[in-house]
This record gives sequence, structure tokens and C-alpha cells, in this order.
Amino acid sequence: MALRAVIFDWGGTLTPWRTMDEHHGWQTYADALHPGDEERAREAALALRTADLARWAGVRDEHRAFTMAQVLEDAAAAHDQVAVDAYREYWVQATHTDPEAAPMLAELRERGLRLGVLSSTPWPRQWHEEWLRRDGVLDFFHATVWSSDLPWTKPHPTAFRAALEAVGVDDPSTAVYVGDRPYDDISGAKGVGMRAVLVPHSDIPLEQQVPVDVHPDAVLHRLADLPGLLAGW
Repeated sequence: MALRAVIFDWGGTLTPWRTMDEHHGWQTYADALHPGDEERAREAALALRTADLARWAGVRDEHRAFTMAQVLEDAAAAHDQVAVDAYREYWVQATHTDPEAAPMLAELRERGLRLGVLSSTPWPRQWHEEWLRRDGVLDFFHATVWSSDLPWTKPHPTAFRAALEAVGVDDPSTAVYVGDRPYDDISGAKGVGMRAVLVPHSDIPLEQQVPVDVHPDAVLHRLADLPGLLAGW
């Protein structure tokens, strides 16, 4: 059956993987929350990182989505806009879209394909869409779906079905998912009947890895090669 849609992961796929110090990210939040009090900031950062790790374990083990607000609540940390802004600014360096994405997306749109994003993230939709708009690629997508708006995240089938519905495709076999994680992305997409393409360049944290005996339909090393790869699908 002819391909009708291509849905992409965000971090590690549309945005090249960049290894970041996640504890330092939370330390940035804590330093802004408790300026001038190093001990309280250090304690807050540890509590935030511990809560964050527990939530990511829930993603791995139960596929439960979560939000940044829930991490703050779990860590008994105040929601402070100055601290949120500092935390976000720390992560901006890891948000830049691959320069090959725009021409690749343009070519797929010209073929009449429906394009979407499905990403596992605790961050709000607004952040992601601002970054995609900044990089000139947001308007290529017919829909973007972020797990921070969902009760479940990849590889849960409802997350993939939400993305398929968002791009207007009701037959999973006519859609392909492009992602960097064998468990979340490849096994999740194949589990609902989609085809799947692996981008194998991410250094996924050990605590987020789950072994799977599922194989992608193809492996992609450069986004620029995707239109050619999909030409016969």
C-alpha cells in the first residue's frame, strides 16, 4: 500500500543528539530558585534530578507520560518563572534542527505526504514549536504531537495512534515513523502496524535503554537520504 505519511521523532532525529549534563540542567533551575544559597540550591537540584529520573523510569517501565510541572511537584520545588527560564536556556543548545531537515521535509511535502512529529518530552508544546519555528521547519508539519499533552508516551500504542490521527491517516500501514530509539520508536511504531526507520546516532542513557528483538525496515544515516529511501515505499 502506498505511503501517505511520515512521522518523526524530535530529539536525536530531527534534532541531532547532543549529550547533556541533566543534573547540571536542574542545578541551573535550583540556582535561580535559591540565589545566594548554595546549600539549598544543591539540595533542590538533587531532589529535582531524582524526581526526573523516577519519571523517566515510569516512561521506560509503564510508558506513562509526564510534564516538567510534575517533576517540580514530585521534588517539592516551587514553580518559579525565572528558574524555568534559566533551565530552558541551558537546554537551548541541544534544540537546533539538523540543517538537512528543511530541504528533506520540503521534498516529502511536494510528494503529497502528510508530515508529523511525535516526541516523548516533559517540556511544553510551546517550547518545541518555538524552536521548530526558529529553525524554519514548523510549517512543514501537518501536526505535531508531544507526550507532555498525553497520558501515555512511546512506545505505548495510543501515542502513535494520536500522531496518526493528528496527521489524518487511519491506516498505520501507510505511515512510517523515523526515530533514534529501538525500543521507544522502532518497536512502538511496528507494534501498531507502521513501518519504521532507525537513525542510529544517539547515545541513549543506559537507564532509558530496553533490549528489543525488533528490526527497523531501514536504517538512515543522513536526513537528506530519506526521500530517496522512501521513493519506492
